Amino acid sequence: MPALFPFSAIVGQQEMKDALLIAAVEPAIGGVLAFGDRGTGKSTTIRALAALLPPMRAIRGCRFNCDPDAPTSFCPACAGGAAEAVDVPVPVVDLPLGATEDRVVGALDLERALTTGEKAFEPGLLARAHRGFLYIDEVNLLEDHLVDLLLDVAASGENVVEREGLSVRHPARFVLVGSGNPEEGELRPQLLDRFGLAVEVRTPGDVPTRIEVVRRRDAFERDPEGFTARWAGEDAECGRRILSARARLGGVEVPDPMRERSAELCIGLGTDGLRGELTLIRAARALAALEGAGRVTDSHLRRVAPMALRHRLRRNPLDDTGSTVRVERAVADLLGA
Repeated sequence: MPALFPFSAIVGQQEMKDALLIAAVEPAIGGVLAFGDRGTGKSTTIRALAALLPPMRAIRGCRFNCDPDAPTSFCPACAGGAAEAVDVPVPVVDLPLGATEDRVVGALDLERALTTGEKAFEPGLLARAHRGFLYIDEVNLLEDHLVDLLLDVAASGENVVEREGLSVRHPARFVLVGSGNPEEGELRPQLLDRFGLAVEVRTPGDVPTRIEVVRRRDAFERDPEGFTARWAGEDAECGRRILSARARLGGVEVPDPMRERSAELCIGLGTDGLRGELTLIRAARALAALEGAGRVTDSHLRRVAPMALRHRLRRNPLDDTGSTVRVERAVADLLGA
């Protein structure tokens, strides 16, 4: 397996890194969308997350990553025998743009059907991504039928396959992570709304940052193992932060004034529904947990508001400012500069 660029070695792009760490601590947020210029490290940062994630408990040999602590959700194979729990890496699965529906949802195992005459299910990418991350590069170019499929699974948390005489259901709960360049096409509103956080990734505009990015990338490509080893300590510490934040997440208090400010902010921006408000609270709580804080404060709300709300705003024909500016302006009006 080729070496991955260390997460801790990535220069700048702090909002994207914060969003990914928040999603790793609180999967209920619903995923991360990174939109921006080409060549700004979107895919590199997202794939680097895989090396940070602490291992998870799963049933040995299970193709659906069954959770040994949730026997009610076992697949038929795990429910029918002794379940041995082991530590496995958290899956980070790529969904290629050209993937067929069979590859994504799963299909009849043709080799087994031809050799034994038995109809058996061959799990797809959604099964592999269960309890992990599903990554789609250039998500705005994803074919419509796959978008519809992802919307159904994201809403239900379950993948249903009924074809070729098969009828299979299995849990498919994952953190959806997407990246893309807005110049190449917009994302369908229904899928856009399913991402909990959206971050804007821009090309660095100052000379020292650009020089450092190029220096580190060049060093990595010349000696991947040596470069990765030099950053192993920082990445390990980041992984410990994720574990600690998960452990304290349930105890982080969200005072009523913070809930009121979240509601006022969403009302002021005219966001549809309550998903933005829920995401705002969950993201602020996860950020507080990452920082070791016992309660959510205005500072946490201020930092997560752009990433939680910028992609949920209606277009205003009388206001040509960008969505990020509109969120920051509303935050400043409510919370102060």
